[in-house]
Amino acid sequence: MSDADAATVLVARHGETHWNRESRVQGWAPTGLTDRGQEQAAALGEAVAERYAVDRIVSSDLQRTRETTAGVLDGGSDLPDPAFDADWRERGFGVLQGLLAEDLFERYPAHDDGDSVSALPAAPENGETVAGFRDRVRDSWTRLVRTVEPGETTLLVTHGGVIKVLLATVDERSLDAALAAHSQDNCAVNEVRVADDRTTLVAEELTDWR
Repeated sequence: MSDADAATVLVARHGETHWNRESRVQGWAPTGLTDRGQEQAAALGEAVAERYAVDRIVSSDLQRTRETTAGVLDGGSDLPDPAFDADWRERGFGVLQGLLAEDLFERYPAHDDGDSVSALPAAPENGETVAGFRDRVRDSWTRLVRTVEPGETTLLVTHGGVIKVLLATVDERSLDAALAAHSQDNCAVNEVRVADDRTTLVAEELTDWR
């Protein structure tokens, strides 16, 4: 397959939220963007519209990704209407959502407080296990890759934990190490090339446009 026939998937993290600033566990909580997060989303939209011909936008259906997607549409031009999908949500942390990260580490002393919350090995009430989260994201990625058309560019707006799983999958990295690492900056972008169902990481955590 030629470069012209290859598809591109741009994977972006949502803009800054109030709970990002406070270092709280977000999970599926309906957290909104800060003013800075709104500015980041608009800048993301402007940069994406200038650098790529975006054919499709797919987003997590949580409030912070919906607001980011709205900001992207405001900042860019000639961008398509988005589709929202619950399968692209952050890992669900159930009853732990809203806790300060430091309180979470006190509750689970076996978890290394130098690791990200994404790597928490516990199965929180009404939440997801690491394995369940991993499988959901990988299955969603497989479905997305199978639906992209040759030459198409898709923008995926999602979450820090999801991006860790995707990078581990695309770049054949250790999932444990990826989950333990800190999340990418808000509204950072990763570019993935898709050709014949094979994926290649072209660029990681792009933020030069912010």
